[in-house]
Amino acid sequence: MHYVFITGGVVSSLGKGIISGSLGALLEAAGHTVTCMKLEPYINVDPGTISPQEHGEVYVTQDGAETDLDLGHYERFLSSNLGKANSVTSGQVYAEVLDNERRGDYLGATVQVIPHITDQIQSKIEEVGKNFDITLVEVGGTVGDIESLPFLEAIRQMRIKLGVKHVVYIHLTLLPYVKTAGEMKTKPTQHSVKEMRSIGIQPDILVCRAERNLLDKERAKISLFTNVPQQAVISMADLDSIYRIPLVLAEQKVDEQVCASLGLSCHRQPGSLQAWESLVIQEKSAKKGPRIGLIGKYCKSKDAYKSLIEALKHASIHLEYEVEVVIIDSESLNEQNVDDTLQGMQAIIVAGGFGERGVEGKILAIRWAREKSRPFLGICLGMQLAVIEFCRNVVGLDGACSSEFTKSKNPVVGLIEELKTADSETRDTMGGTMRLGACIDILQPDSKIHQIYDSDKISERHRHRYEVNPLYVEKFQEYGLVVSGRAEEGGFIDIVELPEHPWFIGCQFHPEFNSKPLSPHPLFINLVQNACQDLNNLPE
Repeated sequence: MHYVFITGGVVSSLGKGIISGSLGALLEAAGHTVTCMKLEPYINVDPGTISPQEHGEVYVTQDGAETDLDLGHYERFLSSNLGKANSVTSGQVYAEVLDNERRGDYLGATVQVIPHITDQIQSKIEEVGKNFDITLVEVGGTVGDIESLPFLEAIRQMRIKLGVKHVVYIHLTLLPYVKTAGEMKTKPTQHSVKEMRSIGIQPDILVCRAERNLLDKERAKISLFTNVPQQAVISMADLDSIYRIPLVLAEQKVDEQVCASLGLSCHRQPGSLQAWESLVIQEKSAKKGPRIGLIGKYCKSKDAYKSLIEALKHASIHLEYEVEVVIIDSESLNEQNVDDTLQGMQAIIVAGGFGERGVEGKILAIRWAREKSRPFLGICLGMQLAVIEFCRNVVGLDGACSSEFTKSKNPVVGLIEELKTADSETRDTMGGTMRLGACIDILQPDSKIHQIYDSDKISERHRHRYEVNPLYVEKFQEYGLVVSGRAEEGGFIDIVELPEHPWFIGCQFHPEFNSKPLSPHPLFINLVQNACQDLNNLPE
């Protein structure tokens, strides 16, 4: 088993996840089986109860794990999908060690960070790595953080345990450019590597983030002061597209250096990166496309809807358009400004979320899209609100609402316990009462959704605990809102659409999690295609 550990220094948010995924794509192109995993220092068991405003989106794997958004980066670059084992938090590790202690597994020994916590971390890493040639392991946070120390100690021990031919350390740092001095400053990187060496880890490869490419003299200086070979000092300047990163790493032979250190072959087949090259060319040559309004309530963090925005980008690149995604705070929408705010949009997406905040603004946006005949996609809560809006304003059901928000005489959305599937988890703790992960839906023949997928069955990922109430289906179908997709197991209402509308679809699942740059999701392709039909209304 071979491991590549990616750590970060100087500051956070440098892009360790994207570097990991990009390197994984290169190593796959060289013929190796590759997976990625994330070691997250926070004490939460998983990100499921952390606000997207604070930590970005919660990414959901096929097997139902609520994980950090970096697993989305990994999956978008890799050919394979990841699972629960690929995401490890301090909370999980400590909980498991304490469970072991309560069972007496340590035979009365004093439980300590070393060896019990570090051994548990290593066992989780090795469990993932046993099925792959190379496992890329990203350590969250920044060197120097107290929370990261057990993880860094664990990966330090792994080189001693497995040998130098089985472990490579990659360290990602920032080189700030001081404009007044006209210099790229290497000192923060020197100190970051010094910090790593002080805990026993000597980086094999340095990836240096900067505003511009490094000069040879700057590479030489960094090499001299960090004890990293000059060819292993990798320049990673700011790019106009993250999908150029595999090509930039390939130009500097990062994959070859990794394989050489691990004693593995690195024979990239001719044309193995052609798909990435074509993608970058298409993205760069794209013509001006539609503006799509993304209505949500987590607007302070650009990462809160990361997978959704990327899925729209994948579709737009495929269609050779440059789509502009406009994030609109649902709390800012009201009867007086909704038309002025949305009239410049060629399509509307109402994203998922939890809680009552911003719900009425989302309902206003849905009504606007329905009445103005603009393409509309409702995802998760967005679909539930589309049903609520239709029941209120078309069917005429007084007070139609969700039991998540209030008690109503017409709870068209609610917790339908009797329809829960047999294999779903049912716990009293937060995060354990949801449909999570991939579920199969049966699509209605002759529906728009069937036409888009061109299939009778689909598998998509879910993350929700409320459902459309089946007692109201007959009523709203009489008025034209059609159920076009139901769960194979449990009969849940997972897709609705308006056949009389040019393009109006609500889905209970999250299609964005199944979109990749080299294989865009058909639902987003079709949405963007329909939005492009209104390009004559684009603002100058």
